[in-house]
Amino acid sequence: MAKIRNLISIGILACCFNTKVMAFQKNQEKPNIIFIMADDLGYGDLGSYGQTKIKTPHLDKMASEGMIFTNHYAGSTVCMPSRASLLTGYDQGHASVRGNPIWTESGNPVNLQRNEITVATELKKVGYKTAIIGKWGLSEGVTNENMPSEHGFDYFLGYKEHRHAHHYYWDTLYRNNDAFILKDNKYALKQGKYTHDVFVNEALAYVEKEKNHPFFLYLALTIPHLELTVPKDSKEPYQKLGWPKRKMNTTGHYKNDEEGNTAYAGMVSRMDRDLGRLFEKLKALGIEDNTIIFFTSDNGPEYERYDKFFNSNGALKGGKRDLYDGGIRIPFIVKYPGKIAPGSKSSHISAFWDFLPTVCELVGVTPTHNDINGISLVPELMGNQKKQKKHDYLYWEFNEKQGPIQAIRKNDWKLVWKLEGKPELYNLSTDIGETKNLALQEQDKLNEMLTLLKKIRTEHKEFPLTTREIALRKRLNN
Repeated sequence: MAKIRNLISIGILACCFNTKVMAFQKNQEKPNIIFIMADDLGYGDLGSYGQTKIKTPHLDKMASEGMIFTNHYAGSTVCMPSRASLLTGYDQGHASVRGNPIWTESGNPVNLQRNEITVATELKKVGYKTAIIGKWGLSEGVTNENMPSEHGFDYFLGYKEHRHAHHYYWDTLYRNNDAFILKDNKYALKQGKYTHDVFVNEALAYVEKEKNHPFFLYLALTIPHLELTVPKDSKEPYQKLGWPKRKMNTTGHYKNDEEGNTAYAGMVSRMDRDLGRLFEKLKALGIEDNTIIFFTSDNGPEYERYDKFFNSNGALKGGKRDLYDGGIRIPFIVKYPGKIAPGSKSSHISAFWDFLPTVCELVGVTPTHNDINGISLVPELMGNQKKQKKHDYLYWEFNEKQGPIQAIRKNDWKLVWKLEGKPELYNLSTDIGETKNLALQEQDKLNEMLTLLKKIRTEHKEFPLTTREIALRKRLNN
């Protein structure tokens, strides 16, 4: 009888062991996911998107080994709402965060709702390790509340608030929920550790630590957002090329380097160099083939909104804080060895809110909410374009002193509507630079778009479609 009991016990243990092994193997089949976001990088700032002055060999190589999108859009034209759309799957007509901190009806910041579902939350359902390194920027005006840990992230090292991320030698980052002090850093003097370098080194350590588990790393870099400053070694390759000098303000909020063009180019190239280190790390660890990497920017460029030396927007109109394509159309590159065809290009119209359902389909998870605005991009990425669902429209709104401004893209047509002003209608298939307003010539199309505009957003008490008088007064008093 004892022998029988022992045999039964051994059988149960073997069964449990096999179940665990199968579960582990199943987990191992799930891809590691790395989402890299630059800050204020323009559509035309990479060689693969037409840049000729700034060298970006590692990102260009990534593009040659994966897929580049030519019609991909950010969540917004400024950082906080853009990042919220990326993480939650909602567009600016339905997101909880629709503007940067003070640009609300009350003048107080609106963060993600407590415990609001994000991509990281969804991935934890199937055993992913999750981390954000870099700029969180969604915990404004509060102390240790609404941190990444409330939204599915196991690990965080970076800036809690977006204004702190304006400084590359800031002395107080956060590790999880606690202050992480860079004791030698003096941001006004630009002394100490360059925070970009801190984040890259942390990312390298993170992938090494988690190489045996499926992980999601959201690497939210701050390059090339103002302030424009970078260590000398990154500027040196550009200093003897005879470029015109662009004098920068060095004493205001942004502690810029004295000359802007070499600083800007040096920042972008430093980011590219360090991403090359990350890509090599994945290869050395033997996990490159089971890792899908996304690269993009949170919105269009600010440095080159007016000065076009680098042509950061290519043929696009406008830049950061515009709802013309220069403010919201951004580079988007995806690499997944053996799954995404090398050197492929997609003109599919997509946006940040597609990221959550894309990731969910990749790992076999049904999104928690069935009302998100995103559509999975997996068919497009895997070469099954005929099965790729398309958006009926994309929608944005912008709520700062220029606003409110609303915009819709529906197929090739784009409507830009300002609170004060005439409607602007463009056909992007023939006028990518939004130079010819067709509102008078295309009355039927204009009426169609205006009708759509009235029914594609939910009301939000902090983001009504009115001017921000309180926010403007607050800003004037600062």
